[in-house]
Amino acid sequence: MLTRGQRLLVATHNPGKLREFEYLLEPHGIAVVGAAELGLPEPEETGDSFHANARLKARAASDATGLPALADDSGIAVAGLDGAPGIHSARWAGPERDFDLAIAKVLDALRTRYGSFAAADKAAAFIAVLCLSLPDGQDRFYEGRSDGTLVEHPRGARGFGYDPIFVPEGHARTFAEMTAAEKHAISHRRRALDAFLADLASG
Repeated sequence: MLTRGQRLLVATHNPGKLREFEYLLEPHGIAVVGAAELGLPEPEETGDSFHANARLKARAASDATGLPALADDSGIAVAGLDGAPGIHSARWAGPERDFDLAIAKVLDALRTRYGSFAAADKAAAFIAVLCLSLPDGQDRFYEGRSDGTLVEHPRGARGFGYDPIFVPEGHARTFAEMTAAEKHAISHRRRALDAFLADLASG
């Protein structure tokens, strides 16, 4: 599949995600290059699942460059909103990718449905699905999940996306209050990448 030192195209235009991939993959000898750096367009995410959107992005990047490409589709699924925003997590942030707006939408939707945030079902999970698309046409999938609960008031200045309102199970701080090392040790993306790395190690 991939050999140590081989360049891997990470099919994302999100700098926060790219930094996470770099942090997690480079210690394994995998050199990471982002889609924006190569001037690739951002494909429209028209799939109806995390798997479909991850494959759409990875396959487009690999076909365009001839490189192995890794893409993730990820989002937050809120139990009290029937799993929303889910695959639409980025869209809730609008064209400007304003996640303060997206967070406000989630909290407002819970208050509207339950009458107050205190009465809401606050269970949530971050889900990440990775797709590795190889130049020979092969696609491989890896999934990771981090369960937790939401808080009403955003906390912390680290991380990105919905991190300021998500407290992972077994912890008292939000993802945005954790250091990069603390978050990456338990994140959904880390768990998906662990599955990817285990697959690489098995040959």
